[in-house]
Amino acid sequence: MSGHYATLLRGTVEAMLPYHDVYITDWVDARTVSLSKGSFDLDDYIDYVTEMLHTLGPGTFVMAVCQPSVPVMAAVSIMNAKNDPCAPPAMVLMGGPIDTRRNPTAVNKLAEERGVAWFRKNSTMTVPPPHAGMLRQVYPGFLQLSGFMTMNLDKHVDAHRELFWHMVEGDGDSADKHIAFYDEYMSVMDLTAEFYLQTVERVFVNHDLPKGTFKHRGIAVDPSKITRTALMTVEGERDDISGVGQTEAAHDLCSSLAPEKKLHHLQKGVGHYGVFNGNKFRKEVVPRIVSFLNAQG
Repeated sequence: MSGHYATLLRGTVEAMLPYHDVYITDWVDARTVSLSKGSFDLDDYIDYVTEMLHTLGPGTFVMAVCQPSVPVMAAVSIMNAKNDPCAPPAMVLMGGPIDTRRNPTAVNKLAEERGVAWFRKNSTMTVPPPHAGMLRQVYPGFLQLSGFMTMNLDKHVDAHRELFWHMVEGDGDSADKHIAFYDEYMSVMDLTAEFYLQTVERVFVNHDLPKGTFKHRGIAVDPSKITRTALMTVEGERDDISGVGQTEAAHDLCSSLAPEKKLHHLQKGVGHYGVFNGNKFRKEVVPRIVSFLNAQG
């Protein structure tokens, strides 16, 4: 839930389907939700993850791609602390901001430099009529997209230049894949302002989870309580959204987990998107994930 729809994970789901029954979170665009439905914040997100694991039942693995790594780890920590029978046998965290103090990227540095007040003033807006969610405070998806695009402008210009040459040369497959990616990448949704600002403050500014100060509805979240849920982390060598080491930090926090229940994989030659999609993901990352999950039963 970082401004894109669940369809951005189409390739992730497709790659895992031969091995598992796959369920995916499909969050609703905040601008389509009436104010009468109430708010949605980081605590609500953690509650939903827990509820989903209860609905699917014991033996369900959980995979978090990017942003949800923190709330998923929080939910799993709470479930382990309570000896919840629906605590997953394993969780896979991929390109997530567990500890953004490690190898900070431009995104991480901006959050620390500006602070939450700046983001509240410059990044949140009121949904206008005639949207169903009118008057709701949101972080608009177009701001997220424009930020990512300008941060990697050279790459996107080169990608569109390559698309032109693929079309000129008649390379239909490459052109189709390029168009499909950008159709998904440029399809964005609004997030509730309270969820966005809490994420900025607690994950990127205060670093609550790695510092041991993360709380869920006033109760401390302690990843050292995780003893039943195995942990696999995946990072991309060229990731400029979640720097190398930020996701791997989860292993230090899960200090009570046995070594055989931990695995880290650094995928060479891929950026953020390649951590969960693309040819190298299918050929090199997926087999490792499947092998790890199978080993956990």
